[in-house]
Amino acid sequence: MEEVDVIIIGGGPSGIATSACLNRLKVSNIVLEREDCYASLWKKRAYDRLKLHLAKQYCELPHMPFPKDAPTFVPKNDFVRYLDDYVACFHVSPLLNRNVESVFYDDNVSKSSVVAKNLLSGVHEVYFGKFVVVATGENSEGHIPDVSGLEGFRGKVIHSSQYDNGQSFCGKNVLVVGSGNSGMEIAFDLSNWGAKTSIVARSPVHLLTENIVKVGMFLLKFLPIKVVDTIVLALGNLTHGDVSEYGIQMPTKGPFFLKVMTGRSPTIDVGSVQKIKSGEIKVFPSIKSIEQNNIKFENGETRYFDAIVFATGYRSTVKTWLKGGNDLFNEHGMPRQRFPNEYWKGMNGLYCAGFSSRGLLGISQDAQNIAQDISFSLTPKKGKIFQ
Repeated sequence: MEEVDVIIIGGGPSGIATSACLNRLKVSNIVLEREDCYASLWKKRAYDRLKLHLAKQYCELPHMPFPKDAPTFVPKNDFVRYLDDYVACFHVSPLLNRNVESVFYDDNVSKSSVVAKNLLSGVHEVYFGKFVVVATGENSEGHIPDVSGLEGFRGKVIHSSQYDNGQSFCGKNVLVVGSGNSGMEIAFDLSNWGAKTSIVARSPVHLLTENIVKVGMFLLKFLPIKVVDTIVLALGNLTHGDVSEYGIQMPTKGPFFLKVMTGRSPTIDVGSVQKIKSGEIKVFPSIKSIEQNNIKFENGETRYFDAIVFATGYRSTVKTWLKGGNDLFNEHGMPRQRFPNEYWKGMNGLYCAGFSSRGLLGISQDAQNIAQDISFSLTPKKGKIFQ
């Protein structure tokens, strides 16, 4: 049993950034992480060719910029090194292999109780804290949608978080489900490794280049979103032309408007569009059903596949272990409020970091807001003297 001011659940960028900010303010805290390393999504569940999808100045954690010689779009391995340097610089020491099983507020002691199983010893550990920060984020568990017949598929089925590279898929028919950044980049990688690649474009997407996104984010400092969206869409059209004839539809709203309203980023083209236009990557609509290795699509076509990669996002697991907290989280384990409202703060000392759908920039702002709010709460209030 251990008592501390702040218990942080999750050792990803949200958790370590919040711990770093609290350490700077000399607020005692611990970080509980279920994996055997911090930042496990980046270290163990990210494909080899992944790069940050936004320019580095929008991906920095609090109080530590990227090195000046870092590339504009930071590769995965460089970002992992940045996180290692960050943890060392701010003396963040996550407790690893701790699987949190329950969190509840104890009215008797006016503190939260956190029960975590030590996965190495098998012992259940109990922590009491004045504050709890849920930093497991939106990407806690890979999501594979329900598809009729998927359980009978005779090939390989993986989530994008299990994909490293396409070497083992050479010469095979592979279907990537999802046309967001992960889906498009994985499809491109598979094709480069010699896989016969197809992709399911279930939803409309904006296809832009790294430099167009960078220009757009710069212009947002000076121009309204509507104007910036008009400019970047014109640049995207000049670059890619009309991609609807290849099976990819474009949203009716602009890319930066959608980012603010829904958290969904535009898809950055790494070379997939050219492969789609040349026929190297085929595009299909949603899956209707699966029978053994034959997949039937909504347009009536049926094709044979050896493997399926689901690049269909993640979901929150908060509601599986958090008891209460319904003022902060909805039934899906996501904040009830949205940015720019105070979505990160609940009752009884409960906070959340990394749930704003605003990437690393949102994580950085969450960590600073939470640390400052907690520090202020712990500061003794000076009484007024009346004469």
